[in-house]
Amino acid sequence: MDLIKMGIKAKETARYAGRLGAGEKNKVLISCANALCASTDFILSENEKDLQRADPSRKAFYDRLLLTYDRIEGIAAGLRKLAALDDPVNEVLYTRVMQNGLEVGEKRVPLGVVGIIYEARPNVTADSFGLCFKSGNSCILRGGTDAYNSNIAIVNVLQETLHKLGHPREIVQYITDPKRETARELMKLNKYVDVLIPRGGPGLIQSTVENSTVPVIETGVGNCHIFADESADIKMAVDIIVNAKTQRPSVCNACETLLVHKDTASILLPKVCNALTDLNVEIRGDTGVCELIRNAKPAVEEDWHEEFLDLILAVKIVENIDEAIAHIAKYSSGHTEAIITESYKNSRRFIREVDSAAVMVNASTRFTDGEEFGLGAEIGISTQKLHARGPMGLKALTTSKFIVFGQGQIR
Repeated sequence: MDLIKMGIKAKETARYAGRLGAGEKNKVLISCANALCASTDFILSENEKDLQRADPSRKAFYDRLLLTYDRIEGIAAGLRKLAALDDPVNEVLYTRVMQNGLEVGEKRVPLGVVGIIYEARPNVTADSFGLCFKSGNSCILRGGTDAYNSNIAIVNVLQETLHKLGHPREIVQYITDPKRETARELMKLNKYVDVLIPRGGPGLIQSTVENSTVPVIETGVGNCHIFADESADIKMAVDIIVNAKTQRPSVCNACETLLVHKDTASILLPKVCNALTDLNVEIRGDTGVCELIRNAKPAVEEDWHEEFLDLILAVKIVENIDEAIAHIAKYSSGHTEAIITESYKNSRRFIREVDSAAVMVNASTRFTDGEEFGLGAEIGISTQKLHARGPMGLKALTTSKFIVFGQGQIR
């Protein structure tokens, strides 16, 4: 593939997309949602080709790859929700009149060309297009080889819809060459790509950060913790922990480590571990956990670092909130942490001292999500601190520029 030609087209269509008004962009998004639903049978047939090459025993991976009628309807619903959101482009952030009479303002503008490298989640294809397009950007997508047929099918539907409505197909482009060298070439396309967003495991993100000359926004890796303190309501704790671990274990906001205060461990752990074991969750615990929970396996050091993305939970008994916060500071990926507590003091301290993109009190980590936070779909969850942090919605795909009005002033 000629990525230089793709980059040139992406630059051209980014300027085009940046000029479109909110009404026209919303019309395109709704049309794309309808077209995806109308093409469900075609998309599922292409997804089946990918599933036939996948290993069904890798349950979390297989779940990320799988498309169904409901999931395609969910993808379309995400595009419709984006259409209903306010357009961030040209939002005036502030204006002020300076002492010399200059009127200085700042407004929100598109980033330009957004490159996205992602793994086996075909829903990311439509989400990425929708977010980039609504925020006035064009995008170059490079999905994982495991979802090759599914991704191309979705992009074909999006491009055909753009064409029918009189817009350039190249507003969204897909790199069909599956070789790793092509992904590396995209990482070097800084003359044409304004920002690169990797969505996937630690290996993909590390490779992108190390090899890219395009500015990178790090996303995704979620070693998320829940700390149940000595005042935690037991029923609430069980409900939250079970939901955070099992509702969809293959995603980055699933809980991977549970920390339990020593004073509540003997009451909470049997209840929560029984509930988790009934749902086929493997418990890997420290010495205290293994003494309390008969079927727990001894945890090793690597377990505290791990993003399992599977029905596995690391569990540790801690002396106090100090040890819980210290453990999170050492092992967390900076994604999402939660405390279950009835103590106002502990909740305020946890919020203040835990340095992650999202910190929750008495709620499941599964809520760290663009749609759940009212942002519509998300391009990813940023675990870094520059430009964007946490779920990245429309505003995270914009930058700003200063606008100055004068009456002939010179300096």
